[in-house]
Amino acid sequence: MKRFKILVVDDEAIVRESLGDWLKDVGYQVFTAENGHKALEVIEKEKPGIMIADLVMPGMDGIELMKRAKAQQPKIEVIIITAYASIPTAITAMKEGAYDYIEKPFCPERAELLVKKLAEHQELVEENLSLRQRLEDRYRFENIIAKSSKMQRVIEVIKVVAKSNATVLITGESGTGKELVARAIHSQSHRRNKSFVAVSCAALPESLLESELFGHEKGSFTGAYAQKKGKFEFANGGTLFLDEVGEMSANIQVHLLRILEEKEFTRVGGNEPIRVDVRVISATNKDLRKAIEKQEFREDLYYRLNVVNIELPPLRERKEDIPLLAEHFLNKFAMENQKEITGFSPEAMELVLNYDWPGNVRELENAIARAIILAKDSIITIADLPQENLSLAYSTTPRKNLKEVEKGHIRNILRETGENYSEAARILGISRMTLYNKAKEYGFDVKK
Repeated sequence: MKRFKILVVDDEAIVRESLGDWLKDVGYQVFTAENGHKALEVIEKEKPGIMIADLVMPGMDGIELMKRAKAQQPKIEVIIITAYASIPTAITAMKEGAYDYIEKPFCPERAELLVKKLAEHQELVEENLSLRQRLEDRYRFENIIAKSSKMQRVIEVIKVVAKSNATVLITGESGTGKELVARAIHSQSHRRNKSFVAVSCAALPESLLESELFGHEKGSFTGAYAQKKGKFEFANGGTLFLDEVGEMSANIQVHLLRILEEKEFTRVGGNEPIRVDVRVISATNKDLRKAIEKQEFREDLYYRLNVVNIELPPLRERKEDIPLLAEHFLNKFAMENQKEITGFSPEAMELVLNYDWPGNVRELENAIARAIILAKDSIITIADLPQENLSLAYSTTPRKNLKEVEKGHIRNILRETGENYSEAARILGISRMTLYNKAKEYGFDVKK
């Protein structure tokens, strides 16, 4: 707190000096400015966390200064100084983004209390963001965020298979992160400095997909006005990711099998064989064995693609990953939308954990993005979450009293922090001793 930076802006020297001296005496690092332009220079150089600015100043008033200060430093909080007659304008300033206001002649104790509350809030937000980042780093592998045993096994397979040239078939429900896994394999392999090329086999009709994969010669079909290279040529030396490979037509399956066996192909309408060195990673949410039985997929191609199989579990089977993923998406979208949102209410997190997420990680990501946009407070509440998706989870969630909610929330935070009571206490906003006492009260296995 003692190094917390505060900027006091007022055109009256006696006001800025008396308030500045008072704040210095109670331990803050204080800067002063006599007008808005000087204030912006101080903000650029010193990056204060709080600005206390007079509402009425010549040249640039407090509201305009606040807008420009926040554009320059989005995290700065602003307290407006106002005369009694300008209180309605000060309230307007709060609607524009000011934290609060103090009246002239102001009470130093009131100003100190307001600043202390705001400084403590900002420091808590910074601590929480720092802790979340450390937790995310601890459980992050090539943009895959996971702590569950199932996903840790997946990561171990990725590390081993990345060192080889084996083809890999990634299976799992839609939204489980199959392309993330494919990219992780590529980035850990000796091909990492070459191209990673992704193609959705379901996005194009057969004729276009054939040209997309293998390229075509000029004049090979109507509209082929020039020679075009295919994705296999662009991926030469690197990795080609075939998403939704189960949607390939029988004709393209034959061409793909030949490439995997011969390491060469011809463009559509061409005769000259083209040799390539490409690692193929494919993915599907279909049961290819059943497709083979129905003669919809070639058995020989299946075995070529499935040298190594990585099956991704659905999110409902890795629920211990949900808090980490939710926090990751919260940080990501809060930053993108320039909103200071620090976390989830216990009830909202309980609802998120209780829902089965049939759309998996992709659905969770979209739900958090929506919640960030709609959130009116510094935390995500049940009201911010997509009710049409989570209504079933809410209807099946047992109603709990306040102690039960608190117990569940504390248990979740302790799990997230790996039973680190100091970190958990900082997240919860309580002392470590209080957390110990609550853990004992709720019958947890207390680790000091």
